[in-house]
Amino acid sequence: MVEPSIGQILGRARLAAELTVEEVSAQTRVRVPIIHAVEDDDFSRCGGDFYARGHIRAIARAVDTDGDVLVARYDDAHGGSPAAARPVPIFEAERIRSERRRPNWTGAMVAAIVVVVAVIGFNLTSGKSRAPLAQAAVVPSATASPSAVASKPPAVPTASAVAAAPAGRVTLKISAESADTWLLVKDSTGKTVYQDNLAKGGSQTFTDPKELKIVLGNGGAAHVWVNGKDLGKAGTDGQVVNATYTPGDPQAG
Repeated sequence: MVEPSIGQILGRARLAAELTVEEVSAQTRVRVPIIHAVEDDDFSRCGGDFYARGHIRAIARAVDTDGDVLVARYDDAHGGSPAAARPVPIFEAERIRSERRRPNWTGAMVAAIVVVVAVIGFNLTSGKSRAPLAQAAVVPSATASPSAVASKPPAVPTASAVAAAPAGRVTLKISAESADTWLLVKDSTGKTVYQDNLAKGGSQTFTDPKELKIVLGNGGAAHVWVNGKDLGKAGTDGQVVNATYTPGDPQAG
């Protein structure tokens, strides 16, 4: 008897779970045409082996089947799994990118802090309670004052939003500078707060009281700021990076 293929197993599991392709797409954020292709054992639309493995795991999780077994079968059929990428721990951040002289951001950072202090003072005097930040909520980017950037536009996205984040929390900003990269972010409760491709030129900012864990599909494309500190590139081109960040100085862990 011929053993069912990866796509057949996923398709049968989806039907057994009484889920449509659209419902699986909504759960996994994998596009409908890609799910159809995977169920037909056509992995060419996944964008490479790394993304194919991620799609298989995500779809398997949604239809309640063993994704690790299916990924192992995929690796057997496609030349084996890649060598495990070495995680980039926080305490090695200094080795990733040595400190170098950068433009003076003091003016923009002070302006952002003054605005935050003014808003807090207004809320206190008017009797309005300030709504607490949700765990791992996305922090909107702040815009530097025209006087701070008129002389020379910054080469990278402003870090003022990170610098003005509340103390006692971990604040993480990731920008895809040179290419697209797949990004997964989990908060301190283990909840996935972001899982998608981050397009070149795009950025995301996250905050949590205790901890943020990330997985990057292309470390060389991602520029990272943690708790107001510029850590530079997360890794090398094509490197899969796993990292955990906590409040305080990222160099101190």
